[in-house]
Amino acid sequence: MKNNETVEDQTTADQQEQPNEEQMAELLKAVHHNGIVALKMHYKDVEAQLLTIEGYGPVFVFHVKDEEGSRYSCGFFLHELVARFQSNNSPSIWLASFFVEMMRTKGGKELMGPPASEDEAKKVIDNILVPQLIEAINEEFAPEQMHAGLAWNEKFGAVFEAGFPSIKDGSNVCAVPLHVLLTHLALNRDPSELLIQGLYNIRKENGLE
Repeated sequence: MKNNETVEDQTTADQQEQPNEEQMAELLKAVHHNGIVALKMHYKDVEAQLLTIEGYGPVFVFHVKDEEGSRYSCGFFLHELVARFQSNNSPSIWLASFFVEMMRTKGGKELMGPPASEDEAKKVIDNILVPQLIEAINEEFAPEQMHAGLAWNEKFGAVFEAGFPSIKDGSNVCAVPLHVLLTHLALNRDPSELLIQGLYNIRKENGLE
């Protein structure tokens, strides 16, 4: 059913010239400060934690408590935070929106963390990630019949791909590497957003939007 593939790899999203050590330290300090200030416009109790994830670089995890004292955590990649703050496109509203969504379920939500073993990773993929992606994609584009499932890409390895069987000419499939989707899931980010964004781009390319 595939004609062409659109592969989105978030690990190569930031290919600009790397800052030196001093510039990086200043950048991290600024992003930490801006993130805290932005979230404190909406929440009283806010903390930030800086992680380094192999292949992704610096990741900021913000922890926010609701009125009941339950803690919710969400991670953001440095390059996306820098882009959002530089664009001045409502960064505080954008950051808060992730916590608004999580707080719909009471009791708090800590980071799931990376799988401890290959077997655990397989369980997360089969029992959590894949069902969540299929449900989100089918719901977003209903009643259109969608193609969605695991696949293998020669360049990126294991991927989850989704597409439109109804599109016969041009690109009709979006694929995202599994490690990217798993990282988003571990940071309490919705991995389906990557695929849905790619699918809407495909619809736009085919004059359907």
